[in-house]
Amino acid sequence: MSSFNPQQFIEVALKNNVLRFGSFTLKSGRVSPYFFNAGLLATGELLSVLATGYADALAAHADTDDLVVFGAAYKGIPFVAATAQALWTHHNINANWGYNRKEAKDHGEGGMLVGADLSGKSVWVIDDVMTAGTAMREVVALLDKAGAKVAGIIVALDRKEKGQGDKSAIQELAESLQVPVLALVTMDDITDYVAKHGTAEQLAQMQTYRKQYGVSE
Repeated sequence: MSSFNPQQFIEVALKNNVLRFGSFTLKSGRVSPYFFNAGLLATGELLSVLATGYADALAAHADTDDLVVFGAAYKGIPFVAATAQALWTHHNINANWGYNRKEAKDHGEGGMLVGADLSGKSVWVIDDVMTAGTAMREVVALLDKAGAKVAGIIVALDRKEKGQGDKSAIQELAESLQVPVLALVTMDDITDYVAKHGTAEQLAQMQTYRKQYGVSE
């Protein structure tokens, strides 16, 4: 059986420049001491480690009878496919999986959704990083239109930053949807890694940023 290790994932992400340390201006205008680029999760190793994490979390937290997992286009498509395979390979769970198109297909089977029939299903959504939660709310609306409901959400990274108020987007979404919203890796995991393997300056920058913008547990 597989086992996801956040520190191993951080190490592999650093090796492949998915995770970088430095000074990065985010869309919010905040200057972050680290940056996570999910678009560079482009090796078999990275995808395998990530999918193992999603699969482990689903095996632990989801109702695995008639499990349905969903990935939002575009980045979520390879993630959900690899996760379904990891569920079968490592946990003997035969999950159904699907994804959406960016634009509706007007020929063939048509529609916005591809893969498993979602009507009447409770669906787990997987994603990379949640910032404001806007894209995830669009996915929730899409699933609702298809007659499905969200059972839970799993993201690769929780930056654990305040949104407009004192709560993070993940906390707000979990509260409004009344479903679990889980993360494989958090900023605290990255800070722990820096404490063991980084410089004193990097650690100080991570701790200062967390104190300034981080949410309470």
